[in-house]
Amino acid sequence: MKKILQISSAVLVLWLAAATTAEACYCGAMRRRACCYATSCTTCCEYQTVMQTCTKVVYETEQYTAYRTVCEPVYEQKIVEAVRYVPEVKYRACTQTVCRPVYQTVMNTVSYDVCRPVYETKTKQVQTTVCKPVYETGEREECYTVCKPVTYKKKIQVCSGHWEMREAPPAPSAPADACAPAQACAPVRQCRVWVPEIQEKEVECTKMVSETAVRKVPYTVCKMVPEVQTRDCSYTVCRMVSERVTKQVPVTTCKLVSEQQTHQVPYTVCRMEKYQQTVPCVRYETKQVPYTATRCIPKTVTVQVPVKVCCPVPSCGC
Repeated sequence: MKKILQISSAVLVLWLAAATTAEACYCGAMRRRACCYATSCTTCCEYQTVMQTCTKVVYETEQYTAYRTVCEPVYEQKIVEAVRYVPEVKYRACTQTVCRPVYQTVMNTVSYDVCRPVYETKTKQVQTTVCKPVYETGEREECYTVCKPVTYKKKIQVCSGHWEMREAPPAPSAPADACAPAQACAPVRQCRVWVPEIQEKEVECTKMVSETAVRKVPYTVCKMVPEVQTRDCSYTVCRMVSERVTKQVPVTTCKLVSEQQTHQVPYTVCRMEKYQQTVPCVRYETKQVPYTATRCIPKTVTVQVPVKVCCPVPSCGC
């Protein structure tokens, strides 16, 4: 922000200087012109461009080394004295008046009415209907299935055979050479061979054949026949009879008796105690730190500025 304000101030100063220089050049040219004089004739204005020498201020940036103060923290341990409070329990004697209850039991006679139950047994005749079982026996026919064994004959094929001695075929050998002398014939080998045979035999078989038979099965039927019976029924009747009863009831009374009691009452006090402890401390040290900054340096420069000058020209020929 500071740099922006410096640049803005420099630009404003340059603009004011250029305007002042141009005006001064213009007015000087007007005063030096011999043709610019007052006449009574009608004049015309003729513009001419004149180069005037002007000076202006130019700001150049320059970098320099500056120093600023920085505070750096330094951590160290420091022993300080502190105070703490240690609680202690103490006792003091406290006397107070209390009321102690004294209980006393007294027997009082109390009369009250009670209702005593009186039971009476009575008899009455009651008719009841009961169902009497009547049993009847009969027979019924029942069909059942019986399996009987039946023997029959059938023919079956049985695989059998016998052993025979047969000649075994000769083993294959390499082809004989025509030029080789004739050799004796190889001996004939015999081996035992099983010859299978199928024979038919007649065997006896047994199969179970089911037959339906009829038999008589006895059964019993029970029928319930209602019957009216009369019997004596006893029942008990209860009636309440009022009577007066007296009994002894214990009654407890309480009487408060005041007395002095002394007891120890604990209380807590805090005792101040000093001790040392190590705490971390921070202190700040100032230090000069270099840094690079930029500044603007004013410089005067001479430049040629074109200026238009109005020269009056007489139009009446004077």
